[in-house]
Amino acid sequence: MSVRFGTFVPQGWRMDLVEIADPEEKYEAMTRVAKAADALPAYESIWIFDHFHTVPLPVQETCFEAWSITAALTRDTQRVNVGQMVTCLGYRNPALLAKMASTIDVMSHGRLYCGIGAGWYEHEWRAYGYGFPETRDRMRAFREATEILVKMWTEEEPTFTGQYHHIERPINQPKGARKPHPSLWIGGSGEQVTLKLVARYGDACNIGGEPETIRQKLGVLRGHCEAVGRPYDDIIRSSNIIVAFIQPGEDPRKATEKAYTAMGLTYELFAQNVKIGTVDEIREHVRARVDAGINYVIVSFPRVAYDHAPLHRFAEEVAPHFL
Repeated sequence: MSVRFGTFVPQGWRMDLVEIADPEEKYEAMTRVAKAADALPAYESIWIFDHFHTVPLPVQETCFEAWSITAALTRDTQRVNVGQMVTCLGYRNPALLAKMASTIDVMSHGRLYCGIGAGWYEHEWRAYGYGFPETRDRMRAFREATEILVKMWTEEEPTFTGQYHHIERPINQPKGARKPHPSLWIGGSGEQVTLKLVARYGDACNIGGEPETIRQKLGVLRGHCEAVGRPYDDIIRSSNIIVAFIQPGEDPRKATEKAYTAMGLTYELFAQNVKIGTVDEIREHVRARVDAGINYVIVSFPRVAYDHAPLHRFAEEVAPHFL
């Protein structure tokens, strides 16, 4: 199976720009990573998160807004697709989001990946005045918003009346550059709502967890595709990994100390979410997800804002084994 790769650029959400003081320089550091990835053929895309507050704790630290930088990064680069992992549909009116996405798809010459999800970070929901609806309501609103996005991209005079959203023949011109519409990536693995939406509308899914979980969720997706008559292999199946390279025999705690201390984490918490390993171990980490059914891997590298070497190393020593 041929696998494609994308990479996250540092936007601040994971405290990945904290070592730079000046906000303008923080932005330029992010852009330098984007341009470096754009120059490496192994990476088909670059990605950012849609968050307002940092993790693991919300602190007074830079976190650039997703759709502003999506627009800018499409003009800072020439080749890679640019996506969000993923846009919280609770933060923006879906008709407006469709218009924004259409505009950026045109300005990028068809290089937009529009990633969407239901949202989860309660602290920023409440801080920005959105409240925090019950999961049932968030998922129902998510379903309606997804349908509105597709209608805005494919119909001349779309209408929709739901419990949470409605539109009355809004004009959306231009609709985008990519045909039949901007590429729609749906994040999450809920079996009753999210994966059904992927089967019906998605160009791609994004599923997390260990390989066994991924395999099980993709089996559910396959069933939903069969139910709606959609070819399962038409859907890109993506997953995200965080990678920290070490040399054989190197102490992983010492090798990653700058990364986990800058993020405000203990080594133990850092190691729970980051695959720390040699090139061979990182290859096996990727292989396990590919064997589970993933055909698109989106990788992030702690401290890549200050050191591009892992970006190059993955592109040169890991990705070629899967292309």
